[in-house]
Amino acid sequence: MSQEMIAILMFSSLMLMLLTGQRVFGAIGGIATIAALLLWGTGGSNLPFAAAMKVMKWYPMLTLPMFIFMGYVLSESKIADDLYKMFHVWMGPINGGLAIGTIGLMVLISAMNGLSVAGMAIGATIALPELLKRHYDKRMVTGVIQAGSSLGILVPPSVVLVLYAMIARQPVGQLWLAGVIPGLMMAGLFVLYIAIRCHFQPHLGPAIDKAEAASVPMKEKLRLLSAGLLPLAIFFAMMIPFVRGYTSLVESSAIGAMTAFVAAILKRRMTWQVFETSVRQTLAISCMFMWIILAALCFGAVFDGLGAVNAIKFLFTEQLGLDPWTILILMQLSFLVMGTFLDDTAMLVIVAPLYVPLVKVLGFDLIWYGVLYTVTTQIAYMTPPFGYNLFLMRAMAPPTIGIRDIYASIIPFVGLMVLSLMLLMLFPDIALWLPDYVYGK
Repeated sequence: MSQEMIAILMFSSLMLMLLTGQRVFGAIGGIATIAALLLWGTGGSNLPFAAAMKVMKWYPMLTLPMFIFMGYVLSESKIADDLYKMFHVWMGPINGGLAIGTIGLMVLISAMNGLSVAGMAIGATIALPELLKRHYDKRMVTGVIQAGSSLGILVPPSVVLVLYAMIARQPVGQLWLAGVIPGLMMAGLFVLYIAIRCHFQPHLGPAIDKAEAASVPMKEKLRLLSAGLLPLAIFFAMMIPFVRGYTSLVESSAIGAMTAFVAAILKRRMTWQVFETSVRQTLAISCMFMWIILAALCFGAVFDGLGAVNAIKFLFTEQLGLDPWTILILMQLSFLVMGTFLDDTAMLVIVAPLYVPLVKVLGFDLIWYGVLYTVTTQIAYMTPPFGYNLFLMRAMAPPTIGIRDIYASIIPFVGLMVLSLMLLMLFPDIALWLPDYVYGK
């Protein structure tokens, strides 16, 4: 059997396993193991063993539980609630101010957790009821929360970029820095859209009453400002030593986790229940990611052994006559299709063994491509008919918000994301300037 046919058979078998409802790591690892045994006999058993040793020896993997624990401590201790109260009193008096504040909330939640699901949960439980109570348009607010929560996988410390770094063998620090400017650019486009639209259509995002705004004394506003900026202080306490080269990535993650833990204690919100929930969730998610990475490395090892990447490159460039940019665009389109039924982690581990080496062979920068992948995943999350975020919002939204409202709410934000993706493809320095500047210096 040819290399191309083996690759196609492996991918089709993998998709079939996923459609039957199997766990992602089980489907990927199972297909890799069966293929290895059929291709190389009992010697193929060395592949999962070597992958397991690689995972255990990969020192930056220790950052995963640290960042996840930090996010859950800040979330479970209700420190994130202070963020929204801050935005409420400072941004509420202008049209669309609470929606703009919600985008700011999502950016800060992303900097706390690195997972889009956490941003969606906090936005739906804290911001959504308040926005609806203030007579904001339901389609506007659901779109804002979905778009804002998608920033969690791009703004550092992004857990997805850590996973990509492991599979693509790229520095985590450079990937995080590469996501900063695109993430802020996308958030800025969201804010600009909300501000312009609510200026011309004030009924979509009415300002709070002047009497209510005046009833909050300046002393209380300053107190909320200091409380809301606490997560930012934690983020900078963690990132500045790392960017300046004083600490390693793992040491910085430990600083972030410990700072969040101490902050929760000082604010008298670190109860035994908060601690237990944070530890349990951290353990569950960390183990899930480790199993997925292990399975992805096994799958990638089989592809490396086959030489399938060079065969597929020959198929695209020589036999089909496609140029590298056309191949890259087709790869991004495939993410949009897969995003209708898979989450970001599953998409990455399924296609990374093929796409990452192919991107390198085609001559593209793997740091830049990591950001492209992440932005495309954000778009896939919000694309009908089966976008991941659409169903999360439907599960969390009140009955007054129907699935038609949720689908309609994301149209302008998906357009802004596509614009961001095009800008990143046309001007790679948007992503590469900051890591080049920091690490070059």
